[in-house]
Amino acid sequence: MRRGAAVSVLGGGAWGTALALAAERAGCRVTLCMRNAEQADAINATGENTAYLPGVALPAAIKISADMRDIGAGDLVIAAVPAQSLRGVISNIASHVKLHAPIVVAAKGIEQTSGHFLSDVINEILPQNPAALLSGPSFATDVARGLPTAVTLAAKDDRLAQQIAGVLASPTFRLYHTDDLRGAEIGGAAKNVLAIAAGITAGRGLGASASAALIARGFAELTRFGLAYGARPETLMGLSGLGDLILTCNSSQSRNFSLGLNLGRGMSVSEAMDGKLAEGVYTASVLVKMAKAKGVDMPIAMSVDAVLSGHLTIGDAIDALLARPSKAE
Repeated sequence: MRRGAAVSVLGGGAWGTALALAAERAGCRVTLCMRNAEQADAINATGENTAYLPGVALPAAIKISADMRDIGAGDLVIAAVPAQSLRGVISNIASHVKLHAPIVVAAKGIEQTSGHFLSDVINEILPQNPAALLSGPSFATDVARGLPTAVTLAAKDDRLAQQIAGVLASPTFRLYHTDDLRGAEIGGAAKNVLAIAAGITAGRGLGASASAALIARGFAELTRFGLAYGARPETLMGLSGLGDLILTCNSSQSRNFSLGLNLGRGMSVSEAMDGKLAEGVYTASVLVKMAKAKGVDMPIAMSVDAVLSGHLTIGDAIDALLARPSKAE
């Protein structure tokens, strides 16, 4: 795979649109595929994705299509669809994907129904197409506008990861590569759950000191979980782990942080979500279940899961965390 490769981006939301723009800036021949024909027509008519990224112009060089057969044009496929929808979407387009074309997952989560990591979902459906992951501290609006961003491209084959990173890199979109696919997946999935906790802390007005403590102890939980599931420490300390955690736990641009912020201010879960996707809501329960299976202590993640499921009030969850016995760090 070389510079100027054909890239098919699956998903017409903000993130898919942003990655299509990033790939086009890198010199790729880009097709942005989405299921909604009306949305595709609107983008073609206006030159922008007004539903998700208003004000950001899409160059005419990006082909906008609602015909999933156009996925087959890609030497590389970027799947920018929600984590819990990935299996269904990939199953539906599997027959159109070019044989051996890498599938780059751009979602962050763990499949709730199976407990499978997202690369494993790809491997089950398209075993002849290598799975990769794009993760790290990045907001769609920043990437779409060409603001400086650095992320991680992970694949089990480091040579492949390096090739894909080279294809997608541009002066403002810097990609580091790693063969620690599992570590990159864990960082992206766990940080969403911890960001909900950070949002709750902010919504309750608990202060900057409490926020810093939560992020630090949350990262300790993420690290324990990652090591138990085979991640490398340096990956968890990198962009796809600590870097993404810091960004997501400190900005209302994060849907997970915003959800927690609304919960902390007294909203119900449904009110706090307001029809918007927050991946951490679906990851929390499976993350906690997987942690228990390995004997990993994750009190913050467990508290988030208990609040989301209605088993604890936020006040009781905070009291329980503060009542934990003191121990050595």
